[in-house]
Amino acid sequence: MTQNKSLSSTEYVKLTSSDGFEFYIERNAALISGTIKNMLSSPVHFRDITAVILEKVCQYLYYKSRYTASQTDIPAFPIEPNLALELLMVADFLDC
Repeated sequence: MTQNKSLSSTEYVKLTSSDGFEFYIERNAALISGTIKNMLSSPVHFRDITAVILEKVCQYLYYKSRYTASQTDIPAFPIEPNLALELLMVADFLDC
């Protein structure tokens, strides 16, 4: 049985939040963040980013990966108001 080469060759990186949650995301999505890109030579552990915020960052990285250079209407990326300020600061730190 032959596996789909694109699925078998996908690389993932592990991002760990300050509260110990681990997120595995595709390497090409992680590389959208300049900060994460520079950190990939060692384990990526964020001491000041909680799981709730890191999960939203991962969602955004996939969103940006999917819609960059899209020719279709791009849907709004939903951000809960209670997360907006912290997410803005983390996005600035992560350069994404």
